[in-house]
Amino acid sequence: MHNGLILNSVVMGLGMHPGAWRYRDGDPFAYTDIGYYQEIARLSEVGRLHAIFLADTLAVSEENFERPNLGAMDPTIVLAALAGETRHVGLVATTSTTYNEPYNIARRFASLDHLSRGRAAWNIVTTFVPDVAANFADTALPNHDDRYERATESVDIVRRLWASWDQEALVGDKAAGVFANGARVHPINHSGEHYSVRGPLTLPRSPQGWPVLFQAGASEPGRELAARFADVVFTAQNTLAAALEFRTDIRGRVAAHGRDPDSIKVLPGLLPVLGGTEREARARKDQLDELSGQAELKKLALRVGVRVEDLKLDEPMPVALIEANKGFRGSRGFRNAAVRLAQEERLTVREVLYQNGGGHKQIVGTPEQVADFIETWHREGAADGFNLMIDVLPSGLRDVVEQVVPLLQRRGVFHRHYPGTTLRENLGLKKPN
Repeated sequence: MHNGLILNSVVMGLGMHPGAWRYRDGDPFAYTDIGYYQEIARLSEVGRLHAIFLADTLAVSEENFERPNLGAMDPTIVLAALAGETRHVGLVATTSTTYNEPYNIARRFASLDHLSRGRAAWNIVTTFVPDVAANFADTALPNHDDRYERATESVDIVRRLWASWDQEALVGDKAAGVFANGARVHPINHSGEHYSVRGPLTLPRSPQGWPVLFQAGASEPGRELAARFADVVFTAQNTLAAALEFRTDIRGRVAAHGRDPDSIKVLPGLLPVLGGTEREARARKDQLDELSGQAELKKLALRVGVRVEDLKLDEPMPVALIEANKGFRGSRGFRNAAVRLAQEERLTVREVLYQNGGGHKQIVGTPEQVADFIETWHREGAADGFNLMIDVLPSGLRDVVEQVVPLLQRRGVFHRHYPGTTLRENLGLKKPN
């Protein structure tokens, strides 16, 4: 196991900042163009980043036609198109357990893993946007605990389907006419509360055993799901103390499940807004904010479960009002991260918006300041690495690759070459049996 710093590029629409589509040069509809994703993939490999991470969005309500939906394209299809364009970078796709059958998930990701020669990963989410439900049935979004019960059963099925072919199942003996040893392929015969799946999968084991499992969710059931199954945890942490607590807690839970704590990597989101000087970085941020109007404020209100008018820019966060919302059904991880940041650092709403980029830690500053932050959190044991939430794509990613990555490499914090051929190897993870 190596403990090298992990960095992934997160592709959200045309950039994480709500004003990105207006700020960037070029086509405002580029998020549907394969050339756009190919450029991001090339930049990611030049920077030796571990993976490209795509979100998934199943309803239009969060963006409300004010900008591109952050996961409008089916991520597995986009990444399959990039599999042949890349050689090293990992391909991480988000897919909801609430609105996908486990057999389809298993087949889709096994296909991507084969096509990429072992570079696929599934980011497990349960969907927290209520409007999504209306696109799949006439019933409401299941409550939080029910979503995680369903997710636990789904992930268990998917892993068993991936393992339904033994490593030795493929024979390929042309002379004897033996393609595969059927005795080495096993149905899973699952009958549970939410699913009934016989199996086996249609595909044999992939080059890295099976795809890497990412998981995003900081609630109690979310942490337990991560501890049981995940290889990588994507989390929202805005303070060093909170990040240390979270990583320590996750590693303890992993050990309690009989797993090696080093077998899980914890990656907070980080949104760098870069400039040659702090003043230049602030100018970039202010221009992005101006172009997006109240979009950041609306998103914060949605994340913490209050009305926009309840958030006064130059007053403290209304913590009592946030905590009084017992019917909150959004992401608890995002809500808790923003509230804790505001409380620990005694910030106004305006100051929270400067440090909390769409729910994640935001640094508005120079490449040196971003590199210092990454190095500090990594050395302190608060993070195994970061999912980089790029403000504007592809220019923000190019700045990270050309300005931040070389600093980290010169400091001996980040690798100069990919250590392996599969995503598992590059993350320092063992191949499953």
